[in-house]
Amino acid sequence: MTLDTPSKQKARPGEVNAVLRRILAENGHDHRWSYVVVIACSLIVSGTTAFSAWVMAPMVNQIFYERRGDAIVWICAGFMGAFLLRGFAGYGQAVALAKIGNNLVARYQKRIFDHLMKLGVSFFTDTRSGRLAAQVNENVGGIRDLLSLTLTSITRDAVTLVGLVGLMIYQDPVLSLSSLLIGPPLIWAVVYITRRVRQINRESVLINSRLIGAIQEATQGIAIVKAFTMEGELARRIDDMADTAEQRSNKIARVSERLSPISDMLAGLAVTAVIAYSGYRALVLGQPPGAVFSFITALILAYDPARRLARMQVGMERALVNARMIYELLDLEPQQEDTPDAVEAKITSGEVRFNNVSFGYSADMPVLRNLSFTAGAGKVTAIVGASGAGKSTLVALLQRFYDVDCGSITVDDQDIAKVTKQSLRGSIAYVSQAPYLFEGTIRDNIRYGRLSATDAEIEQAARQAAADDFIRLQPQGYDTPVGENGVTLSGGQRQRVSIARAIVRQAPILLLDEATSALDNEAEARVQEALTHVMQGRTTIVIAHRLSTVVNADHIIVLEEGRLVEEGTHASLMADPHSVYARFHRVQGKKGLGLVDDAKPIQTSLPRTSAKKAVGRNA
Repeated sequence: MTLDTPSKQKARPGEVNAVLRRILAENGHDHRWSYVVVIACSLIVSGTTAFSAWVMAPMVNQIFYERRGDAIVWICAGFMGAFLLRGFAGYGQAVALAKIGNNLVARYQKRIFDHLMKLGVSFFTDTRSGRLAAQVNENVGGIRDLLSLTLTSITRDAVTLVGLVGLMIYQDPVLSLSSLLIGPPLIWAVVYITRRVRQINRESVLINSRLIGAIQEATQGIAIVKAFTMEGELARRIDDMADTAEQRSNKIARVSERLSPISDMLAGLAVTAVIAYSGYRALVLGQPPGAVFSFITALILAYDPARRLARMQVGMERALVNARMIYELLDLEPQQEDTPDAVEAKITSGEVRFNNVSFGYSADMPVLRNLSFTAGAGKVTAIVGASGAGKSTLVALLQRFYDVDCGSITVDDQDIAKVTKQSLRGSIAYVSQAPYLFEGTIRDNIRYGRLSATDAEIEQAARQAAADDFIRLQPQGYDTPVGENGVTLSGGQRQRVSIARAIVRQAPILLLDEATSALDNEAEARVQEALTHVMQGRTTIVIAHRLSTVVNADHIIVLEEGRLVEEGTHASLMADPHSVYARFHRVQGKKGLGLVDDAKPIQTSLPRTSAKKAVGRNA
């Protein structure tokens, strides 16, 4: 089940307790003194509430019925003290609960991010980033709400209700029994409403997360939206989702709020019956009214905690859905964890070998098939092929974004499946065809390549990437904020910053996935000259559509439908006019234009025997 799939599961009996136990086990020790404060304040609030009802009896009897002036002082002092104590206790309880809740939200936000960073690339391929962020934001409050509802309900409302019911029984057992008859129908109403809310709440969370995610994605791609005049269509889609979310929220409100008229009606019946019977006893039997006033006060005061306790179950169901969805995310197991015996990679020369590697993103769609080649240490190896040939997949496998289905990849004779991913990736500098910049300054983004890099090293890397000139023209130079995903920079400028980030990493292996695809001819020439210097002494794997960028490579690998069909140098491959590489080169022409990935002329009808000869001849 993916995170975007509405679950039809119902909360199992005791699941709230199970989730609460997990929350307390993970966080309880750090907040134990705050819990003590909350419980103490709640008990004070409960005690003063019960006292307010109890003191009604002596107040009515001694002041109004017996007309004793001396009772006014202590009764008024008691009332004032109770309300002051209640106010300070309520304040302390609210602040302590807010601190616990805010800490829980921050703690789970950090936990979720740390866990997301451990998940494989495949998880993010299957999950929309905007929707994931919105869903996490929607759900993370469930942990806080579940704990807050439990604490306030048990320590405040439940204790208050028990105290007031005890006072009612003390004042008049017969009236207490009659007023408590509203309990069974109220419990039935709570169970019915809880079941209905449970069925629709998770779906509501998912609908809202899809809506927020769609808005986020639309704003991030606003240039494409406007360029393709998609405003109207996207507005209609957002309107439809917003209407669906509104309808679902309205349905939740209609169902959950049914409890209010039911509880009010039952409470009204109970209070009316008590007043009528008490009036009869006072008028006909001549009993003092103090006990009756105290009883009625306790009954009225008991209504609010009883109603909150009844509504608590509905709120708990909502919070449980949110908390359970957070734990579904946290419980996802990373698919590419390091093996228990994984060791630190010791990469010096950086020779890369692919040994009969096969891989597919799904079992029935292989991308690479029995691929074998060697990228020599300190040499430049170029990977050439039409779109879909498996070039970028090859680079992803080398960085262990995915694990091979069969075969192996070694670096300096070390199987990358048996070394830690952290040490492997720490020895690789990567420049993707889609440059990505993070929030912060230009200097920050280059420093992500190596956090210990000095300002001088950052500026040197920028010069090597032909980025120094335009960076210094920015309003704040290297300290200029780049905006969301570098929106303040052009595509070529973003690419040069990402190349500088790779240069400053000082890694023995350099991966360039169409690294100059976003540059104009002049910038490309400058970057190629810089990269030629940077490549020296490093094992470099270059993926390029423009064959003009790989003519000087030490070794060229030609892929077709995931298979190696040719390999050699530019000269040796061009020597055979019928080779796939030569056909690519003729299509591009002398200008070095982009490789026409799926153009009809590039249907390499090279016979299998010729392909095998090419591979054998150049191996």
